Order: sequence, then structure tokens, then C-alpha cells
Amino acid sequence: TGLLFLLVIAQPNMSTAVMVAAIGTVVYFSSGSDVKPLLVVAPVALLLGVLLILSSPYRRERFFTQLRGTESNDRNEGYHIKQVQIALGSGGLFGVGFGQSRQKYYYLPEVASDSIFAIIGEEFGFLGTALVIAAFSYLIYRGFEIAKNAKTLRGRLLAAGVTSWIGLQFFVNIGAMTQLLPLTGVPIPLISYGGSSMVFSLMGLGILANIGKENLK
Repeated sequence: TGLLFLLVIAQPNMSTAVMVAAIGTVVYFSSGSDVKPLLVVAPVALLLGVLLILSSPYRRERFFTQLRGTESNDRNEGYHIKQVQIALGSGGLFGVGFGQSRQKYYYLPEVASDSIFAIIGEEFGFLGTALVIAAFSYLIYRGFEIAKNAKTLRGRLLAAGVTSWIGLQFFVNIGAMTQLLPLTGVPIPLISYGGSSMVFSLMGLGILANIGKENLK
């Protein structure tokens, strides 16, 4: 995991690197290993994260945009999140209707990938977004249940890894859209547009389903 983290950081792609580290941590816990080494690694990882943010202009910009929120400035750094908030606020409780979004025309960047949750909120309202969150929460719950009941260590680690991979992507995207996290460019699995993302997500779910099937034997 450490080597993969360094390779992704070298791209550079900090958001994906952090997700790789987080998935590795979940798998480590799932293996039943001693948690004491993580207590040593955690402060080092935190310091490394701060250094990586401060050493890159675009990372600093995203980080401080997150702190400032949608306050305007000369570079209009908060434009994306401001348009997301307009889309989510326009949807109200029930939404403006399927295909009736206005924000997806010229206003909201990356409408088919990173910002798809905002379009769901605008077109289907709070109830639509709540349904999406509930569906993914149940999927994640079932994934960890499969990992818990796996008959082999390999099955448990695979199930935990796939579930955390899908779950982290989802919650990082939702966190960015609701301004709880900086914008990262992480899509929503199974919903955001992207052929390779869809293929690998379906492959992961297939592995998860197979482990669940083995648990029933």
C-alpha cells in the first residue's frame, strides 16, 4: 500500500493516494492485525499530508477554497461549489423534474461525473438524494457483512477492500458536493459517467457477490 501510495502521489493525484491509504487501513484492520503500528504511522501520515498540501499551489488553492467556502475573490475559486449549492437548493424537497435541470447548462462544471450528485439533487430534490445515500449506505453495510461472514481470510480482505473502495468514493464525492470536504474530482461509483469507472465498479461488485455466494454454502 505504501509503494502504491507513493506512485499515485508522483502522478500527482493526492485525493486518489489518500483513498489508497484509507482502503489499505481498512483492509489492515479487517485482517485482525495489531493496531499499534498504525498509532505510530498516523502522526507521520498527517504531517506528510500537510506538507503535500502546502507544497503544491493547486492543492493549497483547493484547501483554502474549502476554508473560505463560497466567498468570492479575484480568482473566483469558489465558483464550482457555489454552483453546486445553487443546484441542490433549487431542487427543494421533490426536485424540478427529470431532465429539467438548469444548472447543467453552462453553469455547473463536470455535470456528468464529479457534479452528478448536484444534478440529482436539483432534478429529484432532497428525497432523491436521500434515496441515493440510503441505497449506497445499504450496499456498504451489506459489503461489510459479507466481509465479516467470509469463510477465508482472502475473502474477508477482498470484500473489505472492495466495499471500502466503493464507499470511500461515494462519501468523498458527497462530502465535496456538500462542502464538508475539498473538491477532489472523485466520481460516484455506478452513477457518474465514465466507462472504465463503471467497468471496474461492476467487477468489484461481482467479486463481492461471489464471496457472498460462497458464504451461503
